[in-house]
Amino acid sequence: QQQLVESGGGSVQPGGSLRLSCAASGFTVDSYAIRWFRQAPGQAREAISCISADGNTYYADSVKGRFTISRDNIKNTVSLQMNSLRPEDPAVYYCKGRKGNYCPDLYSGSWGQGTQVTVSS
Repeated sequence: QQQLVESGGGSVQPGGSLRLSCAASGFTVDSYAIRWFRQAPGQAREAISCISADGNTYYADSVKGRFTISRDNIKNTVSLQMNSLRPEDPAVYYCKGRKGNYCPDLYSGSWGQGTQVTVSS
């Protein structure tokens, strides 16, 4: 069974950092495009970053320069390093995978539990 499990969320002060992890089972992340999404209360779910199977990375303008996506083929995980967190970053963060180089969209596949990120002074 293919599954992705998010972890690493927590509460930080503005300007702080968190590292989220998306752990895969049932498939290898190096053959999949993995995308991070987030959803704040009352807001639509949005795509924020993706790493394709061939290693290309993509970022939404809202996180570019602050967030970094990376892949660990040995641990079979994809991480999202989040620096300089802002008051507008709190949300539940989710990851989703799609085989190949095309990043998964909002509408296909299933969602995991996500991991909560809170930014508060």
